[in-house]
Amino acid sequence: MSRPDGINIPDDKFYLGDAGYACRPGILPPFRKTRYHLNEFSGRNYPRTAQELFNLRHSSLRVTVERAFGALKNRFKILDQKPFHPYSTQVKLVLACCILHNWILRWGFDEHVPEEEDVEPDDVVSSGHGVEAFDNDAWKNKKLEWAE
Repeated sequence: MSRPDGINIPDDKFYLGDAGYACRPGILPPFRKTRYHLNEFSGRNYPRTAQELFNLRHSSLRVTVERAFGALKNRFKILDQKPFHPYSTQVKLVLACCILHNWILRWGFDEHVPEEEDVEPDDVVSSGHGVEAFDNDAWKNKKLEWAE
């Protein structure tokens, strides 16, 4: 982030940082030496200070963000592989996956977008650049199966 071409954080926006980040404009790390993890607040261990309340909410939000990334990576396996695209293309891929994910959540299952479990490993062929691609004949067969 200290590079001249590093991440630009818009004014009045913040990124959650873990304890390794220093508190600086645009970065919100948790308070150090203060209870942080959700399990530390279980039962009747309510936050006792403003710093503990902040850390509880920070931890809860980080868990939510990580769960969202996990759901995307589970649905779109391209996000769970080593990237080979330029950074700007990677950003577009993540945005496209988010848009598709939200569309599927709103409109439900789409017969034109197959679930990844529906495609057998034998249908996968190497594209030669480190990412697996599906064989066109396999896709045609799957489409015929769905049409039945």
